[in-house]
Amino acid sequence: MNNDRPVLGISLMIGFCLLAPLGDSIAKLLGSTIPLLQLLIVRFALQALILLPIVIVTTRHFHMSRRIFSLTVIRTVLHVVGVGAMFVSLKYLPLADAIAIAFVMPFILLLLGRFVLNETVGYRRLSACAVGFFGTLLVIQPSFSEVGAPALLPLVVAVDFALFMLVTRQIAKDVDPISLQAVSGMIAVGILALAYAAFALGGTPISSQFVYPNATEIYLLLSIGVLGTGAHLLMTWSLKFAPSATLAPMQYLEIPVATFFGFLIFKDLPNGLAAVGIMITILAGLYVVYREHKDSRLAQKPTQS
Repeated sequence: MNNDRPVLGISLMIGFCLLAPLGDSIAKLLGSTIPLLQLLIVRFALQALILLPIVIVTTRHFHMSRRIFSLTVIRTVLHVVGVGAMFVSLKYLPLADAIAIAFVMPFILLLLGRFVLNETVGYRRLSACAVGFFGTLLVIQPSFSEVGAPALLPLVVAVDFALFMLVTRQIAKDVDPISLQAVSGMIAVGILALAYAAFALGGTPISSQFVYPNATEIYLLLSIGVLGTGAHLLMTWSLKFAPSATLAPMQYLEIPVATFFGFLIFKDLPNGLAAVGIMITILAGLYVVYREHKDSRLAQKPTQS
């Protein structure tokens, strides 16, 4: 029996594409006043606080094998590093540029599949990867000339989340998504608390890692946690109701949505060269999605006949 509900899956993915850039916009707003470590602690602590009661009320379980728990720790470290790198990049880059550069991630994932996992990747998709990287360079170039090395941080995010996706693939079928995210939130808070203690013991003033937010900043900090948790759950649930080949093109909605929020909140728009690079990246990415979908359908034909 086919349980796919593509319209619902697409609707959930659209929700993700709306919430994720909005959460990044709020992080950009807070980046100039709230230290990074504090932002990350609030982001992941709220993830745990929101999801733990759901796990308990719905009687989900936390049991994980040693292998799954080890992979969950690795996945959580990657998640914290990726979110942290994106938050830092948003202090220097326009929202749309940062997200567009990070969208080189599908190409990196494809290359990792080809050269690390020995998956079959044809020359057309490898060529699309090359074109996508070229488009990304067009986005990076004007940003790099203005802010220097921080313009490369979204590339760190892309590599990080490509590895994050590879690890997630290894455990997704064995762990309930809500339980996984609840455990990840607790692990992240533990890791960040250790980092906080290390700064304190190392002589770094605590005031440089924590500030007392005003009323507006408190609401914005709470919003980051809620939006980040909600966006990730929407993406996870969307994959339950529709195949990834159907949903992948929808993710590119993040870029125009980020452009909208960037203009609405910060009056930022990509310049001409960056806009061309964004379009090239989107088209190359959509071509990769098309080839993946076509190859998947060809692979399924013998089993359907």
